[in-house]
Amino acid sequence: MFPQESLLYFSAILSVSSAFAAEAPKRKILFFTKSSGFEHEVISWKKGQPSIAEKQLLEMAEENHWVFTFSKDGSKFSKEYLGGFDAVMFYTTGDLCVEGTDGNPPMTLAGKEALFDYIRSGKGFVGTHSASDTFHTDNESLKGPERYLNHYEKADPYVRFLGAEFIRHGAQQVAKNVVIDPKFPGFEGLGADFGFQEEWYSLKDFSKDIHVLTVMDAPSMTGKEYARPPFPNTWARLEGKGRVWYTSMGHREDVWSNPIFRKVLKGGLDWACGDVSAEVAPNLETAAPGWATNPGYIEPKAPAKAAK
Repeated sequence: MFPQESLLYFSAILSVSSAFAAEAPKRKILFFTKSSGFEHEVISWKKGQPSIAEKQLLEMAEENHWVFTFSKDGSKFSKEYLGGFDAVMFYTTGDLCVEGTDGNPPMTLAGKEALFDYIRSGKGFVGTHSASDTFHTDNESLKGPERYLNHYEKADPYVRFLGAEFIRHGAQQVAKNVVIDPKFPGFEGLGADFGFQEEWYSLKDFSKDIHVLTVMDAPSMTGKEYARPPFPNTWARLEGKGRVWYTSMGHREDVWSNPIFRKVLKGGLDWACGDVSAEVAPNLETAAPGWATNPGYIEPKAPAKAAK
């Protein structure tokens, strides 16, 4: 049904095999990019060819001895299917249990639970950018100012699993990411902070057991969306015997080729796959004391009137 997936899978195998012909693949990673909501250009398939993000991941696969499977088919999620991977990586939007925007098959509720069970058994999960704009609290039915409040107790199990959820973003800008844990894989040598042009998310409903890796210097940013104290942007947490890692970076095409982003992402994937170890004790309260203060409600702009 989805020849692109098979084509991309075998392309990844051939790409890795050319560099490591004498050695079997080290880690198998599923990069899942179903968009039940907005589909980002960076993960859009064009004429059956890998997306921009997937092409960058194929380059990283050659450097790091990984094999990626690229898929937008949620119906495949099951204990048996997920069992073939060492880690799962999400760049998704919306309620993945409905067909939604991209028209690709949705997950079943059983498939969603299979994902949680898979991670808890000792596997790894990596979320990039809009993975936090996925399975929102109460299926995004909260409207108006209430949607900007913290609703952790009502949050979808996926939100608690991931560690937080998206509120909204402002204009793209260069913003400072303050490094909280320079010893975590991928952050070595980056210094006290880093920054580049990106679409930065404002987030809420943080799980209190996350180990914060970076916080956004929100007070120095432009836009009402960031009128709040510094808040987590990249973190890690444990889920049962498994490992969950997330960063809100990854919107812009040039970010995927940015050496800082690639270094941070490699560290997250290495940790999620269990190839490197790190202490991930909860540190939300000390890393971002104002984490629970969200931006004030911003009234959506009225749709532009069509010219007569």
